Amino acid sequence: MYMRKSLGCILLFLAVVLGFAGCKKEGSEQEFRLEDALIDAGNLEEEPAFRASVAAMEGFVFVEGGTFRMGSIRGDGRGDVAERPLHTVTVKSFNMGKYPVTQKEWIAIMGVNPSYFKGDDRPVEQVSWYDAVEYCNYLSLNEGLTPAYIIKGTNVTWNRNAKGYRLPTEAEWEYAARGGNESPENYTYSGSNDAKEVAWYSGNSDGRTRDVGMKKPNSLGLYDMSGNVWEWCWDWYGSYSGGIQHDPSGPPSGSNRIGRGGGWNNSAQFVRSTYRYSSPPATQGSLLGFRLVRP
Repeated sequence: MYMRKSLGCILLFLAVVLGFAGCKKEGSEQEFRLEDALIDAGNLEEEPAFRASVAAMEGFVFVEGGTFRMGSIRGDGRGDVAERPLHTVTVKSFNMGKYPVTQKEWIAIMGVNPSYFKGDDRPVEQVSWYDAVEYCNYLSLNEGLTPAYIIKGTNVTWNRNAKGYRLPTEAEWEYAARGGNESPENYTYSGSNDAKEVAWYSGNSDGRTRDVGMKKPNSLGLYDMSGNVWEWCWDWYGSYSGGIQHDPSGPPSGSNRIGRGGGWNNSAQFVRSTYRYSSPPATQGSLLGFRLVRP
């Protein structure tokens, strides 16, 4: 693995080099288990290999802002409660990665591959929430963008004025999974009512992750929003409120961060666009990856 640095350390490193140029849930149909590998944020072994240049990302989709009804009155088991009440949310426009971050993209920035299921075009996995926000900052610095996060150990602050890469909020993620403002979808999964069309899940994955982009995209052109790997979001987990919200970003604190979309070994109920998963931010497992957003 690699040594986690604060933003100050990252900037100092740039100055020198460039001259300023699963999880707690147990496995069942209702609850599932990731390969838990909790990490000590201050005691990691290797320094990430910083790259002065990196291959271009696979591409981003523009998601025009709008208003939608977030949550569901449907659901199964525990998810039924977590997805209620339906509430009205407005989000601003943003750009979202067409695919989850792949292993080749991760290696280009971080220099090592933590994934259990190896493959350049498979989603990177076994990354904690802390790993994901650190990757966002390194990639931003690599491209001359102001990092979105100020990282001081396990204390992470979001600089909302920054133009760098970041994780989506839970509201942005669900809005995009549903098809956004232009072509709102009322599908059970992202792009279809048939999980097999859009998702790698327990019914078709053969027990492993798969290359991104092999299933049907949703109406925005986003792939793998359902299945393959869970995708970390910015938000701390908390219960929904029923009021109208504008660009919500979750509770100010908590113990678990949100993940969305479901993974390769989860049944179809967990890859629904409205299903909510949460885990401590230090959790790693072969079901956990992430997707990038830019303002």
